[in-house]
Amino acid sequence: QVQLVESGGGLVQPGGSLRLSCSSNSDVLWLYTMAWYRQTPGKERELVATHDRAGKTNYADVVKGRFTISRDGAKTMVFLDMNSLKPDDTAVYYCNARGSGGNALIPWGQGTQVTVSS
Repeated sequence: QVQLVESGGGLVQPGGSLRLSCSSNSDVLWLYTMAWYRQTPGKERELVATHDRAGKTNYADVVKGRFTISRDGAKTMVFLDMNSLKPDDTAVYYCNARGSGGNALIPWGQGTQVTVSS
């Protein structure tokens, strides 16, 4: 079974930066549009950014201009560079492969906690 592992979260002050990484135990990530999501307690998981196989990216309005999604050359890992972080960015961040209907294609990993606080 394909598994996803997110890492790179932590505690950061407002205005700071973090880089999140997503890896898999399988080399299938290159087949898919990959996405980063985030979730806070009591709220539904929300889409943050996507990166398709052709390299096209899309971002939620609330992170546009601050976050950048990318993949490594072998497309085995996915990254999320987060700059100018705000307290509202505090959440557990997850990666997943995104189907054409917007559905997640791989079982969710544990996620990585990002906390933005002074």
